[in-house]
Amino acid sequence: MTAELHDALRQRAQLNALIRAFFSERAVLEVETPILSAAGNTEPNIDSFQTRFSGHRDGGEPLRWLRTSPEHALKRLLAAGVGDCYELGRVFRNGEAGGRHNPEFTMLEWYRVGWDHHRLIEETAALVQQALALVGRTATLDIIDYRSLYQRHLGIDPFAASLPALQQALGEGVVDGEGLGRDDWLDLLMTHHIQPQFDTAVMTVVHDWPASQAALARVRPGEPPLAERFELYLGAVELANGYHELNDAAEQRARFAHDLQRRRARGQVLPPIDEALLQALPQLPACAGVAVGVDRLLMAMNHTGRIADVLAFEFACS
Repeated sequence: MTAELHDALRQRAQLNALIRAFFSERAVLEVETPILSAAGNTEPNIDSFQTRFSGHRDGGEPLRWLRTSPEHALKRLLAAGVGDCYELGRVFRNGEAGGRHNPEFTMLEWYRVGWDHHRLIEETAALVQQALALVGRTATLDIIDYRSLYQRHLGIDPFAASLPALQQALGEGVVDGEGLGRDDWLDLLMTHHIQPQFDTAVMTVVHDWPASQAALARVRPGEPPLAERFELYLGAVELANGYHELNDAAEQRARFAHDLQRRRARGQVLPPIDEALLQALPQLPACAGVAVGVDRLLMAMNHTGRIADVLAFEFACS
């Protein structure tokens, strides 16, 4: 074992201990939820691993999906009355392997009953600050809404700009634009032009996203309507994605159906909708939740762009 690997393992253990102490002090309960599910993730830009249960059919649906996050199961616990809770565990995403991605990685996800996304931003930033302290670093906090972010860095209004204007802002020849929609172009502007400008000593939190990118977040009516969602970046590295959680089952079913429509148009696998989550949503208390990529946090703490630097074994060697 190299000294670098030993240091990486020790630092991960320290971060895990810090996370558990952080939530113990705040009386947030640690829970464990299933890694295998009868439902898959419908999000078109995320692919799930599948496996098949070979035992007796009394065990339920044999086709199972490895979770891409613990979100659905945690919300079912919240709906059952568990209260503030978190999970620190492994999640899986097919097709994501490379310098910054590993098909299996560690995710921290937690929920706060009675909170909105703005209050959760403060707690998420506090956790990241404590993690940075492990390596003798600090970061300032810059909270900005989605529209102001694009105006600051690109001089365009992401809600009003035409599709050709977004394409022009990205630049010629950056990507093959065939089949890309408005949200795809906005995402490309974020990853190619905005994120690279973020200072490594700054936590940038972007809130009030387009309603079309709400996922499982509430949408606030207005002109334009806005998703009550935030993302936190340390430097250019995206660390966290948080929501003021939607508890409208009919609206969530419509979003799942829209996801499947997009997947069908792309010729992708069509995972089953999570009916258990939809049944639980009407009992979900008002709450906010956030997911943090622990491997990404370790990468940002150590100024490395290689996820392999913070893993015991990268995918190619596992």
